[in-house]
Amino acid sequence: MSGLTAALARFANAPPFPAVPDDLAHIVRNGFIDTSATMIAAREEPVVQVLRAHLGARISAQEESSLLFSAERACAADAALLNGTAAHALDYDDVALGGHPSTVLVPALLAQGEAAGASGSDLMRAYLVGYEVWAELIGRDTDPHHIKGWHPTAVFGTVAAAAAVAALRRVSFDVARNAIALSASMAGGVVANFGTMTKPFHAGRAASAGVEAVSLALLGMTAAPDAIEHHAGFLKAISPQGRLDLDRPAQRLGLDLRIRESGLSIKQYPMCYATHRVIDGVLDTVRREDLRAEQVEGVQAQIGRTQASMLRNHAPQTGLEAKFSLEFAVASSLLAREVGLKQLTDAFVRRPDVQEAMKKVATETLDTSCPVEPFLAFADRVRIRLKDGRELDTGDIRFARGNAKLPLSEQELERKFLDCTADAEGVDARRLYGRLASIDSLADVRNLVAAHR
Repeated sequence: MSGLTAALARFANAPPFPAVPDDLAHIVRNGFIDTSATMIAAREEPVVQVLRAHLGARISAQEESSLLFSAERACAADAALLNGTAAHALDYDDVALGGHPSTVLVPALLAQGEAAGASGSDLMRAYLVGYEVWAELIGRDTDPHHIKGWHPTAVFGTVAAAAAVAALRRVSFDVARNAIALSASMAGGVVANFGTMTKPFHAGRAASAGVEAVSLALLGMTAAPDAIEHHAGFLKAISPQGRLDLDRPAQRLGLDLRIRESGLSIKQYPMCYATHRVIDGVLDTVRREDLRAEQVEGVQAQIGRTQASMLRNHAPQTGLEAKFSLEFAVASSLLAREVGLKQLTDAFVRRPDVQEAMKKVATETLDTSCPVEPFLAFADRVRIRLKDGRELDTGDIRFARGNAKLPLSEQELERKFLDCTADAEGVDARRLYGRLASIDSLADVRNLVAAHR
């Protein structure tokens, strides 16, 4: 095919919707609410402190964009970098399209929107542009990206952020095309770095690169007009098998909105999303049967091949490693009857009873795929063998609670937000939640930051 880069640029330059359609506005608002919560909750995370030290003197009260809803400020690209990294640091941010769209799009748009004094409606419209660009690109490759080693949040998120920022800044077609093509050379992030500080840095770097790509294009930097679809371009480079759909025209981009089908899945647990259905199954069983960990002989979990590839840490020793461990997810569910921020600490992970419980977990890999979330199996399943000879079977677990097909209530979303922001110095959590919940009515998103005062 030809012209995909141009099609994405036309879409970013002139989206076929003046605002987010009314029936989809709550999805986009939830993305801003949930991402803001996870950003604030991660203020003190080590990776955030590393970036704070890295930015150093570039953090200044005179700069254009705020850091983590505090009085500290930086240029828009640096704010997107730090805020995006923080949003993903706890692995508590929303999920869709094989990755974490909001953890890239929201920090990029908040930073650029604050710098420009954009309206909340403008940010939401730009978010939808970024989401749809991500969906358009990832939907053209039939092979699971995690198995190939690519982190979709780092790869597709970078191009999506560039398109979103281009839409927000209402740049010309030529600028949008150059920014999108340039962002293709700024994208990258490997799955091998899951369970380390580098994984959340993927999200921050993608958000920052989106801001930078548009700024550079506005200054005259050029890039190939076919960088996305060229035989040596973006899509080919991230698909070693080359099983790509390069023939489908993109003229329906922005008309048949993918967000209607895929939505956003809000996490209940600060763990890799590949664990969530198993956690639901174990917690439901433990609470229903009033099980104690010492009653359990063994646990057999059935998950998908891509899930198993991501959950690489079988005997984690730190909270960061434990986020990518199915064994830890089950052990915490059995022992603590919850898998929350209190459990994702080095001290809890290293407890002897936790380490012992993890040894009881065995994984069986399924070669099925969910049509809604292809990186997951069609369904997960857990069988818990008890020492008294009984076996407790969850049956197929199709969707985790909080999934777009099994969404949280507004009250549950607010509860998560208030929990994430409870100890945040200088943040009026309820006031900020109210403004985020009505972000489309804000004339100037700089008023969001005022919610901490």
